[in-house]
Amino acid sequence: MVSPEQVEAMIKAKIPDAQVQVQDLTGGGDHYQVTVISSEFEGKGLVQQHQMVYGAVRQAMSTEAIHALALKTYTPQTWAATGQRV
Repeated sequence: MVSPEQVEAMIKAKIPDAQVQVQDLTGGGDHYQVTVISSEFEGKGLVQQHQMVYGAVRQAMSTEAIHALALKTYTPQTWAATGQRV
């Protein structure tokens, strides 16, 4: 089992400027929805953005500590356009 704080730390280790929201979808610590906002996503397509995040949590996913990860990725500009807050 991986805590939401550990998921956040893994992502921030690879994407230092990231603002990260982690939601445990089942309460079991293995199915998460993650929202990541980073300027490092600028100029990258959605697939590339998701690959960056998956790269950050790859070890936890390969050991099956995380079974499912739903991603939402944004640049600061696209996040601002949503009108949501972190």
